[in-house]
Amino acid sequence: MATVEDQKKLIDEVLDAYPAKAKKLRSKHLGTKEEEASSDCGVKSNKKSVPGVMTTRGCAYAGAKGVVWGPVKDMIHLSHGPVGCGYYSWSGRRNYYVGTTGVDTFGTMQFTSDFQERDIVFGGDKKLAKIIDELEVLFPLSQGTTIESECPVGLIGDDIEAVAKTKAKETGKPVVPVRCEGFRGVSQSLGHHIANDTVRDWVLPKADEYRQLPNGFEPSPYDVNIVGDYNIGGDAWPSRKLLEEAGLRVISQFSGDGTFNEVVMAPLAKLNLIHCYRSMNYICRFMEEKYGIGWLEYNFFGPSEIAKSLRKIAEQFDDTIQAKAEAVIAENEARMESIIAKYRPRLEGKTVMMMVGGLRPRHIIPAFKDLGMKVIGTGYEFGHADDYKRTADYVEEGTLIYDDVSGHEFEAFAKKLNPDLIAAGIKEKYVFQKMALPFRQMHSWDYSGPYHSYDGFEVFARDMDLAINNPTWGLINAPWKE
Repeated sequence: MATVEDQKKLIDEVLDAYPAKAKKLRSKHLGTKEEEASSDCGVKSNKKSVPGVMTTRGCAYAGAKGVVWGPVKDMIHLSHGPVGCGYYSWSGRRNYYVGTTGVDTFGTMQFTSDFQERDIVFGGDKKLAKIIDELEVLFPLSQGTTIESECPVGLIGDDIEAVAKTKAKETGKPVVPVRCEGFRGVSQSLGHHIANDTVRDWVLPKADEYRQLPNGFEPSPYDVNIVGDYNIGGDAWPSRKLLEEAGLRVISQFSGDGTFNEVVMAPLAKLNLIHCYRSMNYICRFMEEKYGIGWLEYNFFGPSEIAKSLRKIAEQFDDTIQAKAEAVIAENEARMESIIAKYRPRLEGKTVMMMVGGLRPRHIIPAFKDLGMKVIGTGYEFGHADDYKRTADYVEEGTLIYDDVSGHEFEAFAKKLNPDLIAAGIKEKYVFQKMALPFRQMHSWDYSGPYHSYDGFEVFARDMDLAINNPTWGLINAPWKE
């Protein structure tokens, strides 16, 4: 592992490519974990990207529509604006769901108001109202509509809130206006916050009115919500299975494979279990203030962290749940040992550089450690200071930390550190493959998954082995090595 001083020298070398002003600005976002340094890993975050320096971030619309609201499967999510944003957000994150598409699930269908020049000049309110009417005729079984506004809507001032109120009265269904124009904020992170606020302001105040209790439903002391798991590659399903095996009852998944009714069921729970802290901590904090529902961040990546999280969750309940949690851990121990025995000899000592959004730059680290792998660099697309504070608990001294890393920076770090694996997002995949570096796409599991829970760890271990030990890498060289 490189020392702190080595990493600081590397950062200086990489930054030398920038003009003085850009270098000064970017230097605040690059650092290394030091045992005696600040708790936020010594990097600034949640700041505007430097103009002219490539960023991998998304926009507020992406955070609201693509992350928070989009996976709610029985609602129609209407992108209000030109066709491009709507099309690009269509089924891009592999939010798996159960149901019949176009009947009780609409997650892989895309609806847009398809703005034209005329709409820019005269406004799109009337068009929006007409579209909602048409959608009600075409899909009468939908449980409501969300309206995600795109950039032009914010510029011309369409009153989507007024349209939403009118159409909610006419249809008798929730219509939720989400003012998430792409240019708002510094990244998709504000879109998460905005979407959470619409749940707070437009949905939960009418929860009692909207809620439809399942037949025979009676509140129990073991009711919990899974919050901020978007069911990428089916992740939420093994997590839910694990919690239920431990004696808990999941009454709401918000929002992977979730329904609108589950959103309004959420206030009945005794505890919110949050997976993606960055995108959903806002609504958890509100529900704690409003309903007295506590919340707990958990990590179901890798057997070590799964056991820790299960015990932490069980501590919030009685001895019965604690005993069941211990039984579940013991029941899976032999299988996990078998998986580690199979893959660890093939992966021991391999180094990884990560760069993803959400929670993954820290949560996946224990899973790599369980396989004997070492994370030598990690960072977030749109992390905040509290994300980096949490990251400090997962990384070792000398780990390279980079916030909103640019293409130039990430490539230069990889060339110098030469990791055995790059674990990053969709945008980086082909760059690093052309550099002859093994790559796993950690945004949506590279068309694999699930990775959560005990069941997911087996898939994760297999995929890391397939990526690193693929014989293809012995047949190609990076261009600069030829």
